[in-house]
Amino acid sequence: MEDAERARAGAQKIVDNVKKVIVGKERAVELAVVAITCQGHILIEDVPGVGKTMLAKSLAVSTGGSFKRIQFTPDLLPSDITGVSVFNQKTSEFEFKKGPILSQVVLADEINRATPKTQSALLEAMEERQVTVEGVTYPVPRPFTVMATQNPIEYEGTFPLPEAQLDRFLLMITLGYPTLEEELAIVGNQQQKHPIEGLHAVAGPQDIIGIQDAVKSIYVDDLIRQYIVTLIEATRVHPDVALGASPRGSLALFRGAQALALIRGRDFALPDDVKDLAVPMLGHRIIVSPSARMRGVKSRDVVKGLIEEVAVPGAQAKGWIRR
Repeated sequence: MEDAERARAGAQKIVDNVKKVIVGKERAVELAVVAITCQGHILIEDVPGVGKTMLAKSLAVSTGGSFKRIQFTPDLLPSDITGVSVFNQKTSEFEFKKGPILSQVVLADEINRATPKTQSALLEAMEERQVTVEGVTYPVPRPFTVMATQNPIEYEGTFPLPEAQLDRFLLMITLGYPTLEEELAIVGNQQQKHPIEGLHAVAGPQDIIGIQDAVKSIYVDDLIRQYIVTLIEATRVHPDVALGASPRGSLALFRGAQALALIRGRDFALPDDVKDLAVPMLGHRIIVSPSARMRGVKSRDVVKGLIEEVAVPGAQAKGWIRR
């Protein structure tokens, strides 16, 4: 119990620290910390100028790990990400020069501007926590998180992420425009200097590993597990869906519910934790059918509808109330 409380306090410190830079986006910050505590990866998608890169930078600074930023461009090569072997004339041997992917926090900025071949260089690292260069395998450090950003409105010169890579992101975050009051606060905060310039780490790599281990001890009732799997199954048989969520989606919701419960000060998960995470964790994993797309149906809308339609097993017996 003491370890769980220490982990909860550590996660909350990260949330509070990031909020010093990201104004008025409490849910987005909470979701980002959920991903880090689940050992997951984050895709931040929104229009230009709303703070996508700044959210990623703030998380990197707050967690105190080694940090590398990769600016994705059409001429970026896979070796620019994973690293390359260089011949050392003094020793007459090849030496491996590790790439930026072998860092604890990796910011893949504008990931959809790189070619599919370069994007695929991330797949092995994101899923298997290792990279293979010229037949030699190098493990990534722990903790390891990829935070990618992309612009959803600029299509010229971009390469949409394939479904296999989208599925490897634990969740997708959208920020949206700030309110009038929030934008006034942003302008005021940056009158002299940017808030991130004064941001300091509130945790270290070992702290993050401790929080990640504590998340696994959060209790998830069998009925909630059944609810998660039923929700995933519903995406596969929905008439407007061409491709439903994979079992990786079930695992994401399960682990995410544990992390959200920990951050919110509980040692057990609730159905509401699953509902709160369903859209950001499943919206990017399902593909809407062409006919539904022509009607303006979006994947996130499908997930929102399923949250309302799929009943929580044993809700009355346990005293849970559906929204």
